[in-house]
Amino acid sequence: MRHACGRSRTTDSVKTTSPKKYSVRPNTGVVLPRSTCDVVVTMQAQREVPSDMQCKDKFLVQSVVAPSGINVKDVTGEMFMKESGNKIEEMKLRVTYVAPPQPPSPVPEESEEGSPSRVESENGDGPAGGFTRALRERIEPQEKSLEAGALISKLTEEKNSAIQQNHKIRQELDMMRREVSKRRGGGFSFVIVIIVALIGIFLGYMMKS
Repeated sequence: MRHACGRSRTTDSVKTTSPKKYSVRPNTGVVLPRSTCDVVVTMQAQREVPSDMQCKDKFLVQSVVAPSGINVKDVTGEMFMKESGNKIEEMKLRVTYVAPPQPPSPVPEESEEGSPSRVESENGDGPAGGFTRALRERIEPQEKSLEAGALISKLTEEKNSAIQQNHKIRQELDMMRREVSKRRGGGFSFVIVIIVALIGIFLGYMMKS
């Protein structure tokens, strides 16, 4: 709270309807002409917050014209009483409760489905919207890079497996061709032997006859 003084030197006093509830520093003082004075009002800690956020407390700021040469030590409570004959100017101030500011939103975490949890509205507006977008821009390329690496590894393994299977099939085909060649070669020699034997028997029979 700041109190301003006009053209005259004034002696000021700050009073409240709940003196045990508030701390006022300073509660009295001398304000020079065309100057200001800062008054710090501190509310003591309360056990609970009022449900309706309504407050009936008030402050009374009193000012009287001070004689020249007066200092803070010379200020007394009698100077602000009507019986003193001084012209007292008064201003009443009403206390109003203000709700505390909202705490900052937490950092978005990965949900079970793998998508970042919502911090602000769906379009990312609000104080944390810029941070959320920046975090997404960093997370998404990393995820894409990991997915691409996993896909490349999978394709490489499939390629190596296909090459091995192809090599194995070629070996089996070569073995089958060799076996067929052996069988064909053995059958042909046996037929020749039979033919030669038949020819020999025929020639022997002809010669005997």
